[in-house]
Amino acid sequence: MPQVVLKLPASTLEEMKAHYARQQKPNPPASALFAAKTNACTITAYRSGKVLFQGQNPGVEADKWGTASSSTSKSTKKSGRTQHAFHPDEKLFTSSHIGSDEAGTGDYFGPITVAAAYVKAEQIPQLKAIGVKDSKNLSDAQITDLAKDIVAMKIPYSLLRLPNKKYNQWQRKGWSQGKIKTILHHQALNSLLKKIEPEKPDGILIDQFSEPHVYQKHLKSENQTLQNNVYFMTKAESYSIAVATGSIIARSAFVKAMNQLEFDTGLPIPKGASSKVDQAAAAIIKAYGETKLDELAKVHFANTQKAKKLVK
Repeated sequence: MPQVVLKLPASTLEEMKAHYARQQKPNPPASALFAAKTNACTITAYRSGKVLFQGQNPGVEADKWGTASSSTSKSTKKSGRTQHAFHPDEKLFTSSHIGSDEAGTGDYFGPITVAAAYVKAEQIPQLKAIGVKDSKNLSDAQITDLAKDIVAMKIPYSLLRLPNKKYNQWQRKGWSQGKIKTILHHQALNSLLKKIEPEKPDGILIDQFSEPHVYQKHLKSENQTLQNNVYFMTKAESYSIAVATGSIIARSAFVKAMNQLEFDTGLPIPKGASSKVDQAAAAIIKAYGETKLDELAKVHFANTQKAKKLVK
């Protein structure tokens, strides 16, 4: 279906809302300021400032308000890296596909969270319009709001949270973080594929954290095999709305878990692995003892030894 997306100022959105007052639909999508239907197309305006014109002739209405400088498909920039056999074709980005990503892997505190999301081709424009993009370019507050909007859109997803107590157990028995992430992605994808049955995605895109042959080696070590039509790509959330959606869901769950840690301990729990984290870990040791860290932190990080020195 033809579609056009415009980025417009708030003043124009208010003008549009008044202009289409008699044509407005009673139940607009989540995060939409309003939705209207004309003979030419359906118009959905979002609080992000983006307006989606979708229908048989969207340009008729879009041209009244601005220049269609942005469309639903953008030319994909080459990553600059040698492409492996599992690199996706650009067509995947505009198709109905699953994307998966994770959060919390570089953070001393908080769980690793992995999320896989299934986005249909016709949902891509709406997700873009509400502001879904690479989560690294979004604040925690924006991510929290977007995650709620994604859930309201009823996008199928699977979310896994790995408590650090379990993470530390796996790490002590010789699992690398790469293997841990592999197993979590694999489980999330299997769960989502089962959830959307009998529908089948056009492909599955994983935000690449290891070479595909290493990923497959980790699966084989646990008697698991790769699903069908799986692709890997670095910085995939910049190209695939499905991966960006999974990234936002994963990051939102991580932020929520970090907030809960602060509530439970009554202490500040910073993200990352900086010197501030060393000080926070030392404060936890003083307040609760060293064994508490095994529940709250990835204790093989260097921060653990630094925190112990601070306590002494």
